[in-house]
Amino acid sequence: MLQKRLHLGCLFYFPLKQVTVKNKHLSLEVLEYGAIIRKLKFRTAGNSWTDVNVSLESPEDYLNDPLSVGACVGRYAGRLSGGNLDLDGNSFPLTHTEGITLHGGDRGFSKQYWTLQQASESPDKSEIILKYRSEHLEEGFPGTLDVTVTYTLLKNTLIIRHEATTDSPTVVNLTNHTYFKIDSQPLIAHYQLQINALKRAETDSRRLPTGRLPEVLGTAYDFLKERRLGDFTMDTPFVLDANRNFAARLTSAVSGIRLTVHTNQPALVVYTPEHFAGICFETQNLPDAPRFDHFPDARLNPGETYVNQSHFVFESLP
Repeated sequence: MLQKRLHLGCLFYFPLKQVTVKNKHLSLEVLEYGAIIRKLKFRTAGNSWTDVNVSLESPEDYLNDPLSVGACVGRYAGRLSGGNLDLDGNSFPLTHTEGITLHGGDRGFSKQYWTLQQASESPDKSEIILKYRSEHLEEGFPGTLDVTVTYTLLKNTLIIRHEATTDSPTVVNLTNHTYFKIDSQPLIAHYQLQINALKRAETDSRRLPTGRLPEVLGTAYDFLKERRLGDFTMDTPFVLDANRNFAARLTSAVSGIRLTVHTNQPALVVYTPEHFAGICFETQNLPDAPRFDHFPDARLNPGETYVNQSHFVFESLP
């Protein structure tokens, strides 16, 4: 067991550190390692705190976690194919396994030590800001990337804002990998799910996009109207409707909790793992976007700022 001590509201683990902030509606615990959301709690209408995410038993368990539970993933979230990145006539060999670079490589952002810049707390708005510098050619990616992740609790909403700048052209696709679980039941088949996506990105047996964007209407992936999740499992990139009011909505009649996801991103990867009950809403660009001209551009140039801002709104239903 790692040592710990209490100091100014933070628990310092060696080598891990974590900080907790809360407001009247939400409580958030974040690790500096991986910028990981370890615990997220929502105060329901009955005035009780309910865990709404999957968390590992102890902070040190995240050091060997293969599923990026709660973490910031990048430099490119999801899968890149081919084992290299072609950019401006140059080919950059990427860290890969059998030709697939997943979530940024062997030690993507989810396995790096971030620096805590700020933690503030008030009754309505609380905030945690972390920073990380990804050096040129880390995992093979070009450009030194300066990344900021800001977690804001604003009333009943968790706002996750990823920002990045680079000193030379590169590709960026960041997201948070929290697995949501909005009641205490052992399974999530009873959840009601709605996804405002008219199309999905078709994937092959290796979960790489084929380039095809079939419509979901009338298929197993059709969640345009809220319906029961059932035993259907997904690791699926959805192309979000540009005219959407929200990206996704998840409801549990057991707890009476509803989670609504809003994002400025063009896609949403919905992932339900085989090994435990939870659902991941990865707000991001499409996987392998640099390979396909008709996918949204993932390029970031010097002088530009990459921004992924997503809102996760928790409500207690009447």
